[in-house]
Amino acid sequence: MNSLILKDALCGSLWPTPALQRCDVRIVDGTIAECGAPLLPGPGETVENLQGALLLPGFVCAHTHLYSSLSRGMPGPAAEPHNFTEILASIWWKLDKALDEESIRASALAGGLEAVRCGVTTMVDHHASPNAIPGSLSIIEGALETIGLRGVLCYETSDRDGPGRRDQGLRENEEFAGSRRNHAMVRGLVGAHASFTLSDDTLRELGTIVERLNTGIHIHAAEDLADADVTRARFGRGIVERLQDHGLLRSRSVFAHCIHLTEEEHAALRTARAWMIHNPRSNMNNAVGHAPLHRFGERAALGTDGFPPDMFEEVRSAWFRSREAAPRVGADVIIGMLSRGTMLASEVFGRPIGTLQPGAAADLVVMDYLAPTPLTAENLPFHLLFGMRSAMVRSVMINGTWVMRDRAFVRVREEEVLRTTPQAAARLWRKMHE
Repeated sequence: MNSLILKDALCGSLWPTPALQRCDVRIVDGTIAECGAPLLPGPGETVENLQGALLLPGFVCAHTHLYSSLSRGMPGPAAEPHNFTEILASIWWKLDKALDEESIRASALAGGLEAVRCGVTTMVDHHASPNAIPGSLSIIEGALETIGLRGVLCYETSDRDGPGRRDQGLRENEEFAGSRRNHAMVRGLVGAHASFTLSDDTLRELGTIVERLNTGIHIHAAEDLADADVTRARFGRGIVERLQDHGLLRSRSVFAHCIHLTEEEHAALRTARAWMIHNPRSNMNNAVGHAPLHRFGERAALGTDGFPPDMFEEVRSAWFRSREAAPRVGADVIIGMLSRGTMLASEVFGRPIGTLQPGAAADLVVMDYLAPTPLTAENLPFHLLFGMRSAMVRSVMINGTWVMRDRAFVRVREEEVLRTTPQAAARLWRKMHE
């Protein structure tokens, strides 16, 4: 039995309601066993004194693309894209086609390291590499395992690259998700790109896999108006109706963006208890519009959609953008989306994640946050919004194991990884433009 007591922590939590108290935390075999003060150590039990540091549950990035980690600073397209579909065709679909096993692993390592530095303990990733599909999810899994990160992975099935690659994507999803159903650190969803790049035959196959594995789909939904318009013109139905017809509206299904859905479509997703993921930085960068957050309901979380996995920046972007929206939503909605990513992770892994209650996975973040004003349970969300930054993350524990201590990674040499990623990125950029 591996047992540890974290003493004298300022234990904070955002979900289900903000809470803050001075306490000790006992962790046994990766699980929080007890919270209270004081806790007396037993024979052979390790004790670490946090000396009043703020201890938070780890964050969940509920929709991202780790393969974009090597895109930072890459040359732009020859012609400036004028709309979202041109952005996809001239940038992202060129990038994903250039990916190979080396660049998939390098991007997952780089993105995973950055996630831990930002206090993220679970990544819900949406992967695409049309010329390197078989085994691609296992490569990402290996990179996350090297770091110690928890992951929920899928492959972005699409018809845009022909039936052969479509079939490879279906197989990659089914084989990975089916073989990881009881894995402690990695689980699989069934991935799909978006309605406008998926035929009815493909949706039927996706629905069959989802039903067989009793899992959910992870898909972009109405990120841009083109998705809704092309879907209706080509298939004579709306996005949500199409997905519903194939059994894809489920409680574990993850719908990213949800900007241009109708009020009725949002209601259908809420009724199905599906997850809606808000990605404000990406939405603003692509100028695709602002998600109607007042329609998202309680099963809503935050993602980064390939932007750096800094949930402090993402929640601030969500807050400031929401101030210009109509109708305006409150801080409870924005903070709720940040914290409820842990509910999604809990459902996928079948155990409590993202709380300091006994029985929860010990996914924890130690913050060096010296509050210049009173810090209470009631104002903890506003300290997070306006004061805390990822640079304040000191240590990160995942599943009861330190993966970063005092800003140094425990299981991987960060400097060695970052010595090799520039070469991998340069090679990837050359392939994009060949």
